[in-house]
Amino acid sequence: MKLILSERDLDRVIEMAWEDRTPFEAIRYQFHLSERDVIRLMRKELKRSSFNLWRKRVNSGVSSKHVMKRSPDINRFKCSRQKSISMNKISKR
Repeated sequence: MKLILSERDLDRVIEMAWEDRTPFEAIRYQFHLSERDVIRLMRKELKRSSFNLWRKRVNSGVSSKHVMKRSPDINRFKCSRQKSISMNKISKR
């Protein structure tokens, strides 16, 4: 991988990777990790069965991890109702 991640960042990357609506581009934007880097990280950090479930889900029609598979109506990285997040830090009110 290109960067050494803190334990907190590592947990956040894994969480974002599991979320169906968070595209790989959002992970690249916040952590500078390519899709290939995320796959390697998930393979390393997850149990084999969990990794296989994740890969199956990412490559299914359910997930919108790839921007090309997303509906053109979705043009943001996060839900419009989600709190504002700037560079992976929650903004103060």
